[in-house]
Amino acid sequence: MEWAGQGEEADETGCAGPGQEGRSERVRLARVALTRILEPGDERAGRWLREAGPVELIRRLTARDGSAEELPGMTATRLGGYRLRAAAAEPERDLAAVAAVGGRFLCPGDQEWPGQLDDLGDARPIGLWVRGGPDLRLWALRSVAVVGARACTPYGAHMAASLGAGLAERGWVVVSGAAFGVDGAAHRGALAAGGATMAVLACGVDVAYPRGHTELIGRMAEQGLVMGELPPAAHPTRSRFILRNRVIAALTRGTVVVEAEYRSGSLVTARSAQRLGRFTMGVPGPATSGLSAGVHELLRGEAVLVTDAAEIAELVGDIGDLAPARRGPVLPRDLLDAVTARVLDALPYHGITDVRDVARAAGTSADETLGRLYELHSLGFVERQGDRWRLTSGPTCNADARRGGT
Repeated sequence: MEWAGQGEEADETGCAGPGQEGRSERVRLARVALTRILEPGDERAGRWLREAGPVELIRRLTARDGSAEELPGMTATRLGGYRLRAAAAEPERDLAAVAAVGGRFLCPGDQEWPGQLDDLGDARPIGLWVRGGPDLRLWALRSVAVVGARACTPYGAHMAASLGAGLAERGWVVVSGAAFGVDGAAHRGALAAGGATMAVLACGVDVAYPRGHTELIGRMAEQGLVMGELPPAAHPTRSRFILRNRVIAALTRGTVVVEAEYRSGSLVTARSAQRLGRFTMGVPGPATSGLSAGVHELLRGEAVLVTDAAEIAELVGDIGDLAPARRGPVLPRDLLDAVTARVLDALPYHGITDVRDVARAAGTSADETLGRLYELHSLGFVERQGDRWRLTSGPTCNADARRGGT
């Protein structure tokens, strides 16, 4: 494709604009081509893109007039690699390929573009390849990331699925990376609850990776959204997985980590969320589990401990999204008023006693003590033997129940 002349559209970073359809189309094609040429999250290239604009940047990368060498930080080796990729870039073919699987390409300036991704600055995606019918911008407004270990324990898988289902039932979109372990469990939990979920991939949206999640990714593309920064047919690499995590962190209101070792990509997501001012949460696990060590390290810092979807929704949601009050079981002893409870406490654990002894221990008058003892008798706490009283021998009034349990 012929790119614009030097300097043209240097300030044009979006894809749309009223009365500029042809110009916007060149910008879109340039961004599509740049997803083939530049690696995701390259902040130096992001600066070039911001300062020169997509059309001018790709013109410089493909021209032989020396203008590419003027880009700050450009080296001959780097430029050579860019030119090899640029020679193979066919943006029209990539657009056709994503359209064939029911997808589309989004870039800054589109109505569907999630504005929170702009918080990434020069590390912002060049554009996003998306499969699925829902509006990405609207879904991202009320979304939470649930991430964690690939080789998770049954506990981790259970917690991820439970959180995914609980968040979906509360109207939140569950976001993860479609990997094995915690990611897959979170996606499945949301789908099982009939809720919304979307995956951010480290490969082309037409590539099912991992292969074992082909069916899961297909379901998300049909019922939710699948997206990524890489063009069709692109395959993942280790660095792309790590860089993908910044998109998950920026896209969502908060990130929950369920099981992660000290060296884990999930911790990269959580720390990216912290830097971006998003909520960061962790699900605790056994102190003896290496798979929970990274989560516990987060919790020692700025992360918030959460145990269910209600607590997550309370943290990241709007006013009124409150988790239910947490308390232990209500015992019969808890329902007594203060004086009656004091009389009950004054009875000995074993044996019988008279009203005067109970009154002396409780600090009440004999008449009031007698009235309270009859009240306790009607409730099944005590029994009378002649003129004397004792605790009932039934399980309701054993010593632990009488004193509230410990």
